[in-house]
Amino acid sequence: MAALRVAVPGLALLGLCLGPAAAVTPLVIWHGMGDSCCNPVSMGYIQKLVEKKIPGIYVLSLKIGSNMIQDVENSFFMNVNDQVREVCSQLATDPHLQGGYNAMGFSQGGQFLRAVAQRCPAPPMLNLISVGGQHQGVYGFPRCPGESSHLCDWIRKTLDLGAYTKAVQEHLVQAEYWHDPLKEEEYRKNSIFLADINQERGINETYKKNLMALKKFVMVKFLNDTMVDPPVSEWFGFYKSGQAKETIPLQETSLYKEDRLGLQEMDKAGKLVFLGVKGDHLHFSEEWFDSSILPFLQ
Repeated sequence: MAALRVAVPGLALLGLCLGPAAAVTPLVIWHGMGDSCCNPVSMGYIQKLVEKKIPGIYVLSLKIGSNMIQDVENSFFMNVNDQVREVCSQLATDPHLQGGYNAMGFSQGGQFLRAVAQRCPAPPMLNLISVGGQHQGVYGFPRCPGESSHLCDWIRKTLDLGAYTKAVQEHLVQAEYWHDPLKEEEYRKNSIFLADINQERGINETYKKNLMALKKFVMVKFLNDTMVDPPVSEWFGFYKSGQAKETIPLQETSLYKEDRLGLQEMDKAGKLVFLGVKGDHLHFSEEWFDSSILPFLQ
């Protein structure tokens, strides 16, 4: 949901020897709420870091809009389904990606890239890395990033008053993954994005088939997260239905037990990877990134 903050612990970097003949898989990254494709302290930093560690790699940092300002605004106000369609078009016409690519999404960008995997199988996504993505949605907005507290207050009030109204669903990104465990029926009926990609209104076999085609689906949870409510959503868990105190892991959800997305089968096949990292939302060290994330990009 937020802009990224990376702690750089000196220059103790891992040396990676890829060899000149090694085929390097391209990487697509999608930023979180209030961030942009090319912010030098977030996505721009990640792009340069990956390019430094994996020589010759092509990295596409997704931009929704014609400039960075529009990109930031669209992370709040552009219908997520329209954003996903735009990204699918970008990927389909990028000559560097036609042989397949890895994807890495930060916060809401993680679930948006999962939608890309489910809806747009060409070109093929090989591995998906979700860094703090809220795959069962959020029920709360405890900390809002960005410069404008007025904007954050307005979003909170809007979500509280009418998250599932048509106008809010179509024009407020965060409402599209708002998951109220006290109003499950209203959520399933009116959520135009999350309820669809999580198969809450029926089974789209294409979604299931496309997601199961991933080699690995890596989910990173921040162990001291104060932004995502509940944090277990980053590992596909959520509140037990009908209340907002007790959470359950993915394996106890109906989504898993009924295997509506193929996650149970993927789990048994060793395709699901659950990583935990100490720190608040999107706070991690370069050393951790080197040791825990880079191996999935090579």
